[in-house]
Amino acid sequence: MTNGDGAAPLGAGRAIVVHPVLRQEADGANRPPESRLEEAVGLALAIELDVIHAECVKVNRPQPSTLLGSGTVEHLAELVEEHEASLVILDHALSPVQQRNLEKGLKAKVIDRTGLILEIFGARARTREGMLQVELASLTYQKSRLVRSWTHLERQRGGFGFLGGPGESQLEMDRRLIGDRIIKIKKELDEVRRTRGLHRKARAKVPYPVVALVGYTNAGKSTLFNRLANADVFAKDLLFATLDPTMRQVTLPSGRKVILSDTVGFISDLPHGLVAAFRATLEEVDAADIILHVRDIAHIDTDAQRADVHEVLGDMGLDPDSDDRVIEVFNKIDALDDEARAAVLVQTARNPRAVAVSAITGEGFDALDRLLDERMNVNRQVVDLTVDLGDGAALAWLYDKGEVLERRDDEEQAHIHVSLDRADLARFEKRFQQPPQQPPL
Repeated sequence: MTNGDGAAPLGAGRAIVVHPVLRQEADGANRPPESRLEEAVGLALAIELDVIHAECVKVNRPQPSTLLGSGTVEHLAELVEEHEASLVILDHALSPVQQRNLEKGLKAKVIDRTGLILEIFGARARTREGMLQVELASLTYQKSRLVRSWTHLERQRGGFGFLGGPGESQLEMDRRLIGDRIIKIKKELDEVRRTRGLHRKARAKVPYPVVALVGYTNAGKSTLFNRLANADVFAKDLLFATLDPTMRQVTLPSGRKVILSDTVGFISDLPHGLVAAFRATLEEVDAADIILHVRDIAHIDTDAQRADVHEVLGDMGLDPDSDDRVIEVFNKIDALDDEARAAVLVQTARNPRAVAVSAITGEGFDALDRLLDERMNVNRQVVDLTVDLGDGAALAWLYDKGEVLERRDDEEQAHIHVSLDRADLARFEKRFQQPPQQPPL
């Protein structure tokens, strides 16, 4: 299989995936090692690597030179030779020295969890902003490492060269060149943030509230987005199937229009460089009126995934437990057995900030729509106002501050059915001295 440009396959190589189980990490782990290994395999499959072997290995005492013990290195070297593997993925952070020593000992290319995630993001990014963000994280990661060349500038298939590929050489990367490029990218991203801020201000004047979707990767955000927005965003049972944010205008059952924003999926141990690099994208979440935290409620690690998402949101200064904007969407209830499904429905019935749905079947979407309407209208009031057509200031004020749901003009007056924040309604009455007419029930 080739990518859309007809370039080399994304997963050119036979890979072995290894999850090291460190004693101190195992004691406080919130998910079993086998689950972590399964996720690491999923990451490798996300870029079509041929995973020929995967296993967990115990590490009683991490070695500064290789992280793994000498016996484990010998064992993996035998596996590499036996399976003719060209790549070993270590599901843990590696120092540059550890990575180089493991490559010598295993006689194969070695990448760590951070390198793998960056490779996936490099292959997935489509917009200029996404590519800049990933390149910044990639260069920051590579700056302290002796990598084989700036190959991602030579190749067309996406990714950032951690997996090797055409044009790869043994030259050390020019760190000064990387530093200059990092400075340039940061300036370009600042411009992206400024432009995004202008777009956000423009949307605020419409004004359509923003509903942002967040969640662990593969929780079903894009499928839910497609059903809500009647869109065709790429959605697949694949880790990081989508990367760049997507926005659509959606009309709720009440007639209220909102902007629905799908964002990049989160993951455990997300490299800090990526969290920082994607700050511009995550700003959309911070500025949203409502945040839908989409959870794969059928996943065995759903609680641990929830904690990982909360950690990233916490790094952004949000407290999902106390922030009234956050609604938990328990997705994939169609994958639950009857007992588990009943328990989830009872749980969401008792929680005014939670709803159970199936993005595949559409079950629960009526409840989700109603909840969105309720949350949007908590501090808003729908009224009927009559404004003289010649009073341009009053009309402009209503369009700027409120959401005009319906308008009917006669020869002298505009009859407006409008939704306003209660505070803005009071300001309108004071400024334009016009009492509102309550709409008929």
